[in-house]
Amino acid sequence: MMRVINKKMVALTLFVILATACEAPDQKIFDEIDRDFALSSTDPTVLASFAASAYTPLNGTWGAHNSLWSLHEVSSDEMAITQKGADWEDGGQWIRVHRHQYQPTEESINNGWAYCYSAIGNINNLLKSFGSNAILRANFEVLRAMIYLWLIDAYGNVPIITEETTDSTPPTVPRAQVYAFIESSVVNNLDKLEKARTYATVNYYVGQAILAKLYLNAQVYTGTAQWQKAADACQAIISSGVYSLEPNFFNNFVTRNSGSVENIFVLNYDENNAGGFNLPQMTLHYASQATFNLQQQPWNGYSTLEEFYNSFNSADSRINSFLVGPQFSSDGKRLEDLSAEPNDPDGPPLTFTPQINMLAPNAFRQSGARVGKWEFRLGAGPNLSNDYPIFRYSDILLMRAEALWRINNASAEALSLVNQVRARSWPGNPIAALTADELLAERGREMFAEGYRRQDLIRFGRFNQAWWEKPASAATKNIFPIPQAQRLSNPDLQQNPGY
Repeated sequence: MMRVINKKMVALTLFVILATACEAPDQKIFDEIDRDFALSSTDPTVLASFAASAYTPLNGTWGAHNSLWSLHEVSSDEMAITQKGADWEDGGQWIRVHRHQYQPTEESINNGWAYCYSAIGNINNLLKSFGSNAILRANFEVLRAMIYLWLIDAYGNVPIITEETTDSTPPTVPRAQVYAFIESSVVNNLDKLEKARTYATVNYYVGQAILAKLYLNAQVYTGTAQWQKAADACQAIISSGVYSLEPNFFNNFVTRNSGSVENIFVLNYDENNAGGFNLPQMTLHYASQATFNLQQQPWNGYSTLEEFYNSFNSADSRINSFLVGPQFSSDGKRLEDLSAEPNDPDGPPLTFTPQINMLAPNAFRQSGARVGKWEFRLGAGPNLSNDYPIFRYSDILLMRAEALWRINNASAEALSLVNQVRARSWPGNPIAALTADELLAERGREMFAEGYRRQDLIRFGRFNQAWWEKPASAATKNIFPIPQAQRLSNPDLQQNPGY
């Protein structure tokens, strides 16, 4: 939910010309700002108000269809967007993404790139105006580093664009160089970040979470593992005592989840003032509008692969991250899909079955478990007010466990950390010994639909394996291609191998 901070000198009216993907960003025009006040202030609340415009673009397309989140999820073994006749054909894009046959011309791949670089351009503009304030600079540089973490993960070799960039066609630089830029951007600013719980803004612990993700995937990004550094970054958060596990797993995903003691950094969505989180539209069946009294009809797109759904035990409360079985209206009436396929064994009564009959071209309209991890408020519009967690404390515990396990696969602490997370949702069923399979499965159950499954599969060496309706894929598919639209506007972008 949006938090409004009322300070007399912090009224921002911003007319923003966002940087296009590979151009040096244009200067923002600020109106009604006391710039000197911002540059001299050290009050965290005041500075957070001035910094607010750095965070707004992040809502963008993260929680929406056809951008980075969609790519991470549909290319993984968690989800698919099945083609139901002409519905969701979309030029074959989602079939190709599922099968790791994506091309530089995919709309989603260009959207993800543009989303990241637009947010970076906005931050660079803020650095030009307010970068002489050391605290603001630290916050902006660490936030920018987080976005570069998304870029290095998705695209590999990308341009580094800062507020000092003057080259209108900045070239791609090696992944290892981007890695070093992210690391230095965070490490050099940690001591300037607030060591306290903040909400939807960067603090010391967000910086450590960025480093933890960077180091956990260092072997993928640079060829050199950094397991101890990953473990240490996680421990800095754990030792602080600032965050803890919510007693109820789903407290982190309810409509009013700003009180979560587990969410370290979130995208601050609000249905009226900060839209862009469209999950019910993306996953629910058309008739599900009556289940939640939604203001608009859903699109019947995203569903979960049967094998992934079956990796959850019925005694594990996290299985309620899915919507399955007979569906009803909000007043208890059985819903029907009068357009259900004649050969659908469930017939017209609306029933979400974990089994999906095919990926394309004639998937059943009702097939596939749907994403139900976030609360869908009765009467919600197309934009949710649930804040989207980017970093959660349970993920920190699991990351430290994995890093320690990779250093020593008999680590008692690693096993204890995994069982600590597991016990919340599946009490009385601890893991006896950690294996790669157990670690990956536990991460899948805990982090489902939070945008990390693709990254996890790559790190565990599973991303290129075959799964339902997907053949084995080449290692070059571990990063997406540089979008063709970007290369047309910037000839200095070098395409990734295999495309």
